[in-house]
Amino acid sequence: MTETRPVLVATEAEDPTADRVITHLNRLGVPVLRFNPADIGDGLTVSARYGIRSAHAAGRVLTPSRTAHLDDVRAVYWRRPTWPDFARLDPEDARFAAAQTRHGLGGVLRALDGALWVKHPALNAEADYKPHQLALAQRLGLAVPPTLVTNDPADAREFVTAHPEVIYKTLRSTTYQRDGVPLAGWAEPVGADEIDDRVRVAPHLFQERVNKAYDVRVLIVGRQVFAVRIDSGLLDWRRDYSALTYSVVTLPTPVESALIAFIDTFGLASGSFDLAVDRDGSHWFLELNPNGQWGWLEEQTELPMAAAFADLLTQGGTP
Repeated sequence: MTETRPVLVATEAEDPTADRVITHLNRLGVPVLRFNPADIGDGLTVSARYGIRSAHAAGRVLTPSRTAHLDDVRAVYWRRPTWPDFARLDPEDARFAAAQTRHGLGGVLRALDGALWVKHPALNAEADYKPHQLALAQRLGLAVPPTLVTNDPADAREFVTAHPEVIYKTLRSTTYQRDGVPLAGWAEPVGADEIDDRVRVAPHLFQERVNKAYDVRVLIVGRQVFAVRIDSGLLDWRRDYSALTYSVVTLPTPVESALIAFIDTFGLASGSFDLAVDRDGSHWFLELNPNGQWGWLEEQTELPMAAAFADLLTQGGTP
C-alpha cells in the first residue's frame, strides 16, 4: 500500500548516508521531502499558521520540487542540516536573519504534533555532553574507564601519575585550524610532564587507556542493534580508515540492554556508541555519538542499517 504521509529529511546537499535511507523510503512508497535549512529563500519556503482551524491549517514546507503539509508529516529525519550564514548581507543583518531562521523554521518544525523525530536536535544536544554520558553509563552498569574532567593542572598531573597510561580526548569534536592547517582532535597519550598551566584555560578530559583487543561501533535504530567489531591496532581508529577491518559481532545481553536504556534515557530514536573490548573480553563504554556516521559500516558489513532507519521513519508518529 502506498503511504501518503511524508517524511521530512533535513540534511546538507551531499549526504550519501541520507541517500541510502531515502532510497529505502522510496521503495516503501513513502513520500519524502528533502531540504537543507541553508536553502531558505528560493530553495526553501516555510509557512505555518496558528489559531486558525481549517484544512491544512498548520501550514506547509516547500522546495522547488516538493510540498509537504505540516499536519501530514509522519516523521522528521534530522540528519546533518546546515544553517544559512547569509554572507550576502552585512554582518548585523546576517546575524538577525540567522536568528530568525533558526527560531522560525526551527520553531515550526519543533511544533509538529505527533511526528517522530530521528533525532530531535534538542535531544541530540542534551546527549552530546561527554561527562553526562559517562555518568549515565556508570549508573546503567556499563564499565567506564577512570576519567577526569578538569582545568586544574595539579589534579591533572595527579591523575596522570596515578594511572599506568592516560590519554587526552576532546570533550567535543570541534573543527579548527592553526596557522591555516586543519587540526583534528584525536585521542592522544599524555604524560605528567606535558601538563602545564595551559590546562587552566578550559576543561580537559583525561582517561585511563583501555588495554583493548579491538573496538566496537554499535548503532541502535529503534530497537534494532547493529554491532561491528573494528580491528586496527590504533589508539584512535578514526586516524586511518584504510587500516581497519570489520566483522559483525553480538553484544553481551547486559551491555546491549544498557545501551538501549541509554538512548531511552535521552529520548533518542537512535544513536552510535563506541566501545573498547579489553584482552579479558570486558566491554568498556567510551562515548555516544547521537548523530554518528554509519554508512561506511553498512558498505563493509552489508548490515541493513539504512533499511532499519527507513522502517523506523515509516512507522512515524501517531496519525
